[in-house]
Amino acid sequence: MAVTTEEDDAQRVTGWIRPSEILAQLRGADLAQTLSPSIREQVVRKDDVGEVLVKIIQIFIVSFVALLYVLAPRPTDIGTLWSPTPYFLSAYLVLTFAGLLWALHPPVPAFAIYASIALDFILLYTLIWSFHRQYGQPPSFVLKSPTLLYVFLFIAIRTLRFEVRFVVAAGVMAALGWVVILAWVILVDPEHAIITRNYVTYLTSNTVLIGAEIDKILLITMVTAVLALSLTLAKRLLVSSISEAQAAGNLSRFFDPAVASDIRDQDGDTAPGDGELRNATILFIDLRNFTTIAASRPPAAVIGALAAAQAVLVPIVREHGGTIDKFMGDGIMVTFGAVRPSVGHAADALRCAIAVLDGFADFARAEDGSWFAAEGLGVAAVTGPVISGLVGVEGRLEFTVIGSAVNLCAKLEKHNKVLGSQGMTTATTLALATGQGYAAEPDLSSEIVAIPGIVDPVEIVVLRRPGGMAGGRER
Repeated sequence: MAVTTEEDDAQRVTGWIRPSEILAQLRGADLAQTLSPSIREQVVRKDDVGEVLVKIIQIFIVSFVALLYVLAPRPTDIGTLWSPTPYFLSAYLVLTFAGLLWALHPPVPAFAIYASIALDFILLYTLIWSFHRQYGQPPSFVLKSPTLLYVFLFIAIRTLRFEVRFVVAAGVMAALGWVVILAWVILVDPEHAIITRNYVTYLTSNTVLIGAEIDKILLITMVTAVLALSLTLAKRLLVSSISEAQAAGNLSRFFDPAVASDIRDQDGDTAPGDGELRNATILFIDLRNFTTIAASRPPAAVIGALAAAQAVLVPIVREHGGTIDKFMGDGIMVTFGAVRPSVGHAADALRCAIAVLDGFADFARAEDGSWFAAEGLGVAAVTGPVISGLVGVEGRLEFTVIGSAVNLCAKLEKHNKVLGSQGMTTATTLALATGQGYAAEPDLSSEIVAIPGIVDPVEIVVLRRPGGMAGGRER
């Protein structure tokens, strides 16, 4: 049995959250600065939204405090406007609204955020300081004020920006501010600021219990530390989530969306050899004579023309529920029911085959004719048992579909050239598609042919011939 040492435990902890990571953030270093510009931009955008929320919460807080101040009872000989508190609350509210307007047009510089933090605690401690005058009590009276609890709210709202330095700055200002309040009570009014060690006396008089005040400062410090640690972990999670979302988006660019979704949703790590056996329909699509035409054209023009054709074909495939397995030069391999089970895979594939031929013909006629002809596309569809899964080795995996239906479909598509057809399927596939609701042409006929590379003869059905002919009859 393996024995873990203290060094192993320390390594595990420091790997989980390193002190240097927190120190770097305290210096203003962003965890996202080592990431790509796009991820960093998304993290900054989250912080900008957080700053707007901070300002909205601040406006709510100061409005609530102002309401409490107006409603709070006070000695009859002291007017509401005698205290500096309402003037300070009004100034704070105006500045916070200005800060909100600034936050709505980011970026907000760090010095402005630090100034806002300082303003929070100046407001709070000025309000607490004013209580002894408002109620005609000695300065030590303010040490009992429950308004101190707002300290934790002012610290907590700084977590909305995902920057540890601002949380720590709020905690430091809160702790130092209370130290100043305590020193002011003891030094300004030593006659009433009697220091006691009796907790009951402390609660029932204007005496000062140093231990209680130290507890408050320690609690502020510990809450700040916990929030800083939590925020560091949250920042990690945020960056990780954005990175994974971007990776998933990039994954969808290289895989069909259905395949990418299945890979993301897997419970464990993907590994070569993972696969499932399903009854599915394979559709091959091939551009006719494209290789010959492309041989005499500039490379950029070739890629551009190919991309233009694929931009027409791919949406048609996805509209009919097809999953693109791979692009093979000027060809496309599409599956129906291989990635996810489908009760109408054969019918969907044949509908897609006809729609692809029609869509490509419209596209080719709209072009200048130098690249594509309206009949320059061939398709074939075959149903059969296939295995879909991952092949390759760790570090280089590929999702693919294999099986005899795939091999036969590829050969049938090539056989279109022999028969002079554009679309072809097997009699078995057509029968299954018809049972699944596919409306086939009424006079389609089948014939048994020998396909090179296939041992047994295959009963095929021609779906489309050049000139819009379906199985030999003009549509």
